[in-house]
Amino acid sequence: MKHTSLSFTMGASILLLTSTFSSGVSALTVTPMQGQTPDQIQRDQADCTSIAQQSSGSQTQPAAPTGGRAKGAAAGAMAGAAKAEAQGRQHGAYGNVNDDIKQEYRQNEAKSAAAAGVVVGGTKQRHDRREASQQSATSSQAFDQAFGSCMMGRGYSVQ
Repeated sequence: MKHTSLSFTMGASILLLTSTFSSGVSALTVTPMQGQTPDQIQRDQADCTSIAQQSSGSQTQPAAPTGGRAKGAAAGAMAGAAKAEAQGRQHGAYGNVNDDIKQEYRQNEAKSAAAAGVVVGGTKQRHDRREASQQSATSSQAFDQAFGSCMMGRGYSVQ
């Protein structure tokens, strides 16, 4: 989500727009060049913010991925238990083994696979977070460019 703060200095007629994104802070200095009133500046800023959000797609930021380790552990545990059952059935004597021992064997295999799943899930989650951060930075740059172009078109200097 995008947060915007606005301050107007009456004596110098300078508008400082600070845009905060989930990836960091971006500040643009906007100076009215055609004697715009404070009300006109606010209207222009609101209009240009809306236009920039639409053109850059920065209106909403996806949440950072979570739960990767837990998902990996669950998938690993299911795979480990299924593998243990399949391997056990390959041996003719498996049918003669006590059910408690079969259960213990499946649980041990599930634990081992779940531990591996935690590592794989954590790695995938870190990758997804980095990707989301890069997309957010790109969106921030696109917003600044669209906002600046809009404000310049309305008679402001943007730096």
